[in-house]
Amino acid sequence: MKIILVLYLCSYTAGSCLPGYQVPETFNDMFDCMNAGYSESIKKMEKIGREEVNEHEVFIRFACIKESEVNT
Repeated sequence: MKIILVLYLCSYTAGSCLPGYQVPETFNDMFDCMNAGYSESIKKMEKIGREEVNEHEVFIRFACIKESEVNT
């Protein structure tokens, strides 16, 4: 069974999150997915940049979802 990683870009200032972004890569287990979630979150935060993160109080949530749960 494959695991899907979904990232959610959120803002404390706006009080909301954008729709989830499904990472194209799938994972064989939760461990690999969780590690990728933390790594991808760091990359996204660095790409957004300190100024935007601080101004909009940006944070990233992520979920690792079994592929069978997405398709039901």
